Amino acid sequence: MVRRVLSLTSGRIAVAVLVLVALLAVCGPWLAPQDPLATSDNTLASASGAHWLGTDYLGRDVFSRLLDGSRISVLGSLEVALMALVVGAVPGILSVYSGRVFEWLTLRLADTLVALPFLLFAIAVIALLGNGITQAMLVTGALVSPLFYRVARAATLAVARSPYVEAAIVSGASVGWVVRRHVWVKVLPPIAVALAQTIGVGFVIVSSLTFLGIGVQPPAPTWGGLLASDLGYLSHQPWAPVAPALLIMVTVWACNLLADAIRDVSGEAGRALVNNRKAKARRSGASASASVSVGGSR
Repeated sequence: MVRRVLSLTSGRIAVAVLVLVALLAVCGPWLAPQDPLATSDNTLASASGAHWLGTDYLGRDVFSRLLDGSRISVLGSLEVALMALVVGAVPGILSVYSGRVFEWLTLRLADTLVALPFLLFAIAVIALLGNGITQAMLVTGALVSPLFYRVARAATLAVARSPYVEAAIVSGASVGWVVRRHVWVKVLPPIAVALAQTIGVGFVIVSSLTFLGIGVQPPAPTWGGLLASDLGYLSHQPWAPVAPALLIMVTVWACNLLADAIRDVSGEAGRALVNNRKAKARRSGASASASVSVGGSR
């Protein structure tokens, strides 16, 4: 699947953007030219050689704060996606094989989580457990998990009714063996699409919470926090929100583009893509052989 995704132009663009964002998250704090928490008297300065994106209302270097804040934004979005994957996909697969009671309970739980507003619920949990990005993201991931539950359940139901799966169960194969051997291969592509989309949703959620000052204590920099602080000084720096907003938009766009690429190369569309490329390769090989034979006959 990875080769198929990279064979598409959209897939290569999405992977390149996300790799760049990941490198910012890993190396951003070390690449920051100045201390992102250091204040100065040079407040609300314009872009210059010393401050590439200017300074904020406390004289802190905006470019350094963007680089340093990328780690929290990326880790928070991954926490949301991985929590949703574990909480949603596993029960979604098991609900098909674990009996009607487990199926009914998980379906009702998924419906309940869908009805809960994640922002208000995250605020309530933070009020109980303390302000921290990890607990906020884990709670939000649990609220997003019904997406994975329904995707995994639908894909598992389609595979469970296949003749070869029913034959394996009749032959005495265990549920775990059937899931590992037959179900997981079919469920993986739609889950990969949902995972890529959820990472993008995670960036929006992290940015929304940090924009409101939830999950991260100031003066720790985040993309959403920078966006919120810049909005208060638009009369002095009307261009200041552009950089953090652009980073959030490009990252979410790359996640959605990757999800579209995975969807395009999986299932019937993926097989059709591979078959078309094989046919083109055969035609090009045949035309090359024909040209060589014509040249030799001359």
